[in-house]
Amino acid sequence: MNKVLVIATSRKTRGGITSVVKAHETGPQWRKNHCKWIQTHRDGCSLRKILYLIIALLEYLILLPFYDIIHVHVSYGNSAKRKLIFIRLAKLLHKKIIIHFHPATEKHLFEDKYAKATNKLFSYSDLLIVLSPQWERWINQAFPNNNFKITVLYNPCPIVNIDFSQRKNHILFAGTLNERKGYNRLLEAFSLICKQYSDWKIIFAGNGEINKAKELQKKLNIPDSQIEYLGWISGSLKERTFQEASIYCLPSWGEGFPMGILDAWAYGIPVITTPVGGITDVVKNDINGLIFQTYNLHELAACIEKLIKSNDYRNKIVQEADKLVQNEFNIININKQLENIYSSL
Repeated sequence: MNKVLVIATSRKTRGGITSVVKAHETGPQWRKNHCKWIQTHRDGCSLRKILYLIIALLEYLILLPFYDIIHVHVSYGNSAKRKLIFIRLAKLLHKKIIIHFHPATEKHLFEDKYAKATNKLFSYSDLLIVLSPQWERWINQAFPNNNFKITVLYNPCPIVNIDFSQRKNHILFAGTLNERKGYNRLLEAFSLICKQYSDWKIIFAGNGEINKAKELQKKLNIPDSQIEYLGWISGSLKERTFQEASIYCLPSWGEGFPMGILDAWAYGIPVITTPVGGITDVVKNDINGLIFQTYNLHELAACIEKLIKSNDYRNKIVQEADKLVQNEFNIININKQLENIYSSL
């Protein structure tokens, strides 16, 4: 049985990679393969980050000789630079390398600033895991004639108990408030219809540009009664926030495969999103979700209004999305796939 060292950010770091690794922890493969999580990064000041990396490296050097597979969760930029240290050390000891790629946008695959380093990173892998078939297509387009061994492993939906009795007239945005995620576009679209639906409100659950969001809200004349800023949520507050939401909206211009959408599906919330990243592989407009063109505010407003107007339509979307929750994104199935991956190397 192959023993696996998992290299990823801290379990206390906010973001999708942490959520994915925590989901993998729940599977039987974690115990069967004696998986050990080496936490390489922590949110905070530069000194804290450096100390965290040094401690991770020392732990890694002690454990590395006793493990067979190094499963590295990585994105672009500094994430890739940090992980290269661990990958090169593993190669010196002839360990098998799985690179699990969690990008924010496909654009970096085609930009000189990132492409050379990304190609080098991938070349170290014995197996490259991507988040959807679309990412495999983009990688093969960006690096033609490559020798990468690529497989798709979806991010898993969490297992939750849904309580529809808690539903409120809430439109949920869960994630960092920044331009990429599109909180500003959601505010601008909502401003077009908020007067007609004064009993509905947006819930922003995330850190980031909260003050900028409040300034934009004021400029757009959206009443305070229709917007709520929770900051970053976890635990019981996250559960309550998702249980109360009737619509989930992610107006992002760049994603790998967002965990927020998977959380929304798990809680039976209809999703409005954009055709970016791996989303288009599985979200079919007007069937299991609603898709609008990223910068089309009137189209986004129409999507929100369509869901607001009809509870039956919301239920129809949720029922179709639940088929994905039970099959392609089922956490038990995905952990079984990961177990098979570990066994194959």
